[in-house]
Amino acid sequence: MRRHRSRRRNKQRKIIIISMCSLLLIMTVGYAAMQTNLEIKAKGNVVKKATAGSDLVDMAGIVNSGDGLYKDVYEENVYTYRGTSPNNYVIFNDELWRIISVNTSDNTIKIIRNEILENRAFDTASGRYQGKEGYCDSSSFGCSIYGRLNNLYDNNDNLLTALLSRKLPDKDASINIYLNETYYNDLLNTSAKVMIIDNKYKVGSLSSQNSGTLSIDLNNAKQVIWKGEIALIDATEYVRASTNSSCTSMSSAFDKCAVNNWMHINYEYWTISPSGDYFTSYFVLYISEKGQVSSNNAYAYAKRGIRPVVTLSPEVQITSGDGSESSPFELTM
Repeated sequence: MRRHRSRRRNKQRKIIIISMCSLLLIMTVGYAAMQTNLEIKAKGNVVKKATAGSDLVDMAGIVNSGDGLYKDVYEENVYTYRGTSPNNYVIFNDELWRIISVNTSDNTIKIIRNEILENRAFDTASGRYQGKEGYCDSSSFGCSIYGRLNNLYDNNDNLLTALLSRKLPDKDASINIYLNETYYNDLLNTSAKVMIIDNKYKVGSLSSQNSGTLSIDLNNAKQVIWKGEIALIDATEYVRASTNSSCTSMSSAFDKCAVNNWMHINYEYWTISPSGDYFTSYFVLYISEKGQVSSNNAYAYAKRGIRPVVTLSPEVQITSGDGSESSPFELTM
């Protein structure tokens, strides 16, 4: 009888132990599942910090001499590629482009098309506030301002209504219309379009007649800002791309800045910068075949090459490449 009772007790203990173990196992699995679910939800709610610009700076590294990426001494949080042949190549729109600069304050990357797009005049002959009341006072030579009245700002983000006490143009320059309509719609693929963001581009006039400092040139360029998607380089960017110690400002850009400058490509192309040398509204700066910064009419016979400039979203990721021409940076969103 005692043996039967002992066996019964042992059996009951085993049942209790098994039940407790099963309960603990169920609780453990449930807790783990809950934690996993919470972790997945938490990860799903985390927005990845956009770091395109900062990542590129880390990958490329900063140099103080020779070809490479330099910390810009004129603009805070800006890094500029300088020299004869820096590794700043990137694939964009299934084409070869080059990186001009990186801004780590908003993590954007500014790039320029490696090849010339085509030859065009900067502007048409007339139709942009002609007459004494308008900034563009010549019907024959076009207008040097890239943008139109309701898309031009000062450096404090205030809309401009006049320049030199004259009305601003009510239409974009024809080169602007071509790039932001025809080129954007017909020549950019979908993957490229989603990478482009609006940016501020400096379109203030630049003159070689100054104190000889790039700081003054930059301040002049910032007096007028155009906001949009596709632009051209401003002339100060050409100056900053050279590592020639004699290329220090617009006053030296006529004959000093082609040396050690990757932006010099032995072909004429437009900048976005109006010329302030002749006190007119129709002279625009361009890069000559010899690498000189020169000026000419926005219209008439003045047809030159176009190298589109865009700013990439901070959400762009660099997936491969070392920036060399044979292994350019590859991008994805």
